[in-house]
Amino acid sequence: MAEVSIRKVEKAYETYKAVHGIDLEIADKEFVVLVGPSGCGKSTTLRMVAGLEEITGGEIWIGGDLVNDVPPRDRDIAMVFQNYALYPHMTVFDNMAFGLKLRKFPREEIKKRVDDAARILDLTTLLDRRPKALSGGQRQRVAMGRAIVRNPRVFLFDEPLSNLDAKLRVQMRTEIKKVHQTIPTTTVYVTHDQIEAMTLADRVVVMNFGRIEQVGPPQELYHNPATRFVAGFIGSPAMNFFPVKVTNEGGLYVQWPGGVKLAVPPQRANRYAPYAGKEMTLGLRPEHLTETHDIEKPGVVRIEVPVDVVEPMGMETMVHFLVNGEEMTARVDPATHAAPGEMLPLAADMNNMHLIDNESNKVV
Repeated sequence: MAEVSIRKVEKAYETYKAVHGIDLEIADKEFVVLVGPSGCGKSTTLRMVAGLEEITGGEIWIGGDLVNDVPPRDRDIAMVFQNYALYPHMTVFDNMAFGLKLRKFPREEIKKRVDDAARILDLTTLLDRRPKALSGGQRQRVAMGRAIVRNPRVFLFDEPLSNLDAKLRVQMRTEIKKVHQTIPTTTVYVTHDQIEAMTLADRVVVMNFGRIEQVGPPQELYHNPATRFVAGFIGSPAMNFFPVKVTNEGGLYVQWPGGVKLAVPPQRANRYAPYAGKEMTLGLRPEHLTETHDIEKPGVVRIEVPVDVVEPMGMETMVHFLVNGEEMTARVDPATHAAPGEMLPLAADMNNMHLIDNESNKVV
């Protein structure tokens, strides 16, 4: 068993605190992704789990063992870095086998492990090549193979795809997911890319300013964000935020600047009624601002917006417009007529609204 337990872990550099007493339990064989903007503490947390950074406070447990003072080589973990860190003078086989040779594994066992990893990663025909003869994606697969042959208790990935182009990143995401399905080892993966987090993770850990904002399965974070930060960070394009006032005048409404009133669906009325009279923030994702053909659906409200920018993207079109000087985005069908400067009718699906308290920044 290889559970990872992070308990009240802190990291401080003189006067700067990078990680503020976080708690996280990672189950055996679980794939957990730490995601957040640069400087949020995700890589620092990963490096503390690896033993590459000393912790300032708290405890880290791996497989039931307290590892605070255990050196990295004795933690039975394998780490894949952003840069491939391959030996340029060695073949693919020797790069993958190097760690096993240092540990004095029998030659037959080394060959078996390297051959097995090469088959999983589609590297069998490349074992005699040196890194300079490989593409970026192939080099990253070799780095993964070097980790796999270790057969560790925990895999750690530190933004392994950030050096690859967009197409290779998509391909490598699929490769990593396949590897975890084939070898279900406990995995902690760090990225700033929320699409990587959503597509790879069993659970996503959203971090901000050294703290954990929310932990949960990807779909839970997408549909039920706990804070404004999570709501805005998860999802692409990002969620729209509108300053509104909650009013109760013969029914519950949220009122935009300029007097536009949007009815709150009845099933949410009891939840939002205590906030009547309060200035709050309305969150709506672009896919919940779309064409008006569903206008008869309960909870859908018709609005008109002045089109600012139109972005055709093939299977869909993004329409950008301004509300009180803030840019908003709607996701519409490519056949929808939209031109800069024109008024565009949209349907706002209030069944998927999020109401955010401006003082706490929590979704109510």
